[in-house]
Amino acid sequence: MPTLSRRQLLLATAAAAAGAARPAGAQALPAEVRIGFQKGAATLVLARRQQVVEQRLKTLGVASVKWVEFSFGPPMLEAMGAGAVDLGSVGDTPPIFAQAGGSPLVYVAATPSSQHAVLVPADSSIRTLADLKGKRIAFGKGSSAHNVAIKALALAGLTLKDVHPLYLSPADATAAFNGGKLDAWVVWDPYYAIAERHYKARVIADTSDKRLASASYFLASRDFATRYPVVLAAVLDEIGKLTRRAGQRREELATVAAEATGIDQKTWEAAFDRAEFSFGPVTPAHVAQQQQLADSFLALGIIPRRIQVADVVWQPPRP
Repeated sequence: MPTLSRRQLLLATAAAAAGAARPAGAQALPAEVRIGFQKGAATLVLARRQQVVEQRLKTLGVASVKWVEFSFGPPMLEAMGAGAVDLGSVGDTPPIFAQAGGSPLVYVAATPSSQHAVLVPADSSIRTLADLKGKRIAFGKGSSAHNVAIKALALAGLTLKDVHPLYLSPADATAAFNGGKLDAWVVWDPYYAIAERHYKARVIADTSDKRLASASYFLASRDFATRYPVVLAAVLDEIGKLTRRAGQRREELATVAAEATGIDQKTWEAAFDRAEFSFGPVTPAHVAQQQQLADSFLALGIIPRRIQVADVVWQPPRP
């Protein structure tokens, strides 16, 4: 399936706007749109607070939007694959596992990934990535941190077979890290910023190194994208506009995120200072990057079968 070009995304937006002018019975509409989000996805936290998606969808005749919080990406995509969530944002790795597992999901937009880091305790003797050999390293299985961990180890000539991986959610890893049960932790913002500011974690590598960097993606259930393309295009249009505005008002966004999550504002400011705020279509470069990731995971025996990422990229509606 061909990728979504910027021109196609603009056409999809035009189709969504045109759909708003039609009578309610003239197009297929869901009774409710269910959006999955994580605490680290601050623009979605802001979207939920400001209800920009709700306001836009009301013009189309959609009655409500339900926001469903997840601790990290894999559980969100499991829920999406089971039909409990319609769309959401995750890192680069969860979609690979989901597609390999046969989940009926499609890529619908791309945005830069939040910053990730390989963290160690302040008093650790670990100074370089090579020092991780034989150590206990935590990250979420199937999360974007899983990919960062593999890439970081590879920079030192290591693989997961050279370390003791511990597959922990951010909450469980936080407790283990603070309890001295981990030698290293690979995680994303705001957990990265929390660990730095509150637990004095030390960074030995992070995704400012372009060899470790990646993108994040918005995915939707294939059924939702097929049945309600105009609604999906409208949701993406609003999230895109809000993302660009948020990048120009980072301090304001930090205030909103702190109020919504209970994580202090200074921590959010630290996370946003190193974040990139942009939003757009899934490009051929994104597809190539994801395909390379999928092929690497297959070669490492991490996923069970070969997949073609281009087969699950959404086609927007034509106006």
